[in-house]
Amino acid sequence: MSQPQPSPTAAVLIIGDEILSGRTRDSNLNTLARFLAPLGVELMEARVVGDRQGHIVAALNALRAAHDYVFTTGGIGPTHDDITADAVGAAFGVPVKEHPEALAILERRYAPGEFNAARRRMARVPEGGVLIANPVSDAPGFQVENVFVMAGVPKIMEAMLDDVAPRLKTGAPVHSRALHVTGVGEGAVADILRAAAEARPHLSFGSYPFGFSSGHTADEVGTQLVIRGRDQAEVDAAEHDLSAELRSSGIIIAAT
Repeated sequence: MSQPQPSPTAAVLIIGDEILSGRTRDSNLNTLARFLAPLGVELMEARVVGDRQGHIVAALNALRAAHDYVFTTGGIGPTHDDITADAVGAAFGVPVKEHPEALAILERRYAPGEFNAARRRMARVPEGGVLIANPVSDAPGFQVENVFVMAGVPKIMEAMLDDVAPRLKTGAPVHSRALHVTGVGEGAVADILRAAAEARPHLSFGSYPFGFSSGHTADEVGTQLVIRGRDQAEVDAAEHDLSAELRSSGIIIAAT
């Protein structure tokens, strides 16, 4: 069986002191992972940095050199600590200026007298940037080369993805199958899972325990085994073989 062609890769850069302090719980990484998987774009890594321009620049330059796409979230609002646009400009070595289209969008958004200097900051985009539409609050994100800069507010970030999707090269989507084995922990299935992974190196095999390992009955303990790959026929065959091997070892597979 031939090896599938490589798919585009991506990374996520989450920006904000509020994430690192624990004050705000991030959900954007999960949203982006679920957005990219059906497009066949492989999310390879994620980083979180605070509101420090040097840290943002260093992380962004490392990620954009290593992956086809980088998605940043956070730091494009109207306050003094919203420094993502300046950091992206510094990373690419270009000036940050008011974007005429962004300025027009924001001027229409606010009533006369409400479009103050702070709100005007949201029209600043690194030179050469292309706007990303924001159907929720209008203030746009932007794209510079392979970097997509989006809002940190989850509802707004997710809405921006509608404008991002058509710009991406796509690959073969990842197919997955899950087996729920009950009454045993990971240690009981580790050798079987290792053998399955060695037999099909093009696939990804993972194990995820659930339930409790002490103070409860055995049927509350279990492990979810997940098979992932871009060739659906190979994933299906792996599920069949792994199921047969588990049953031959006396391990119960729960109905799903």
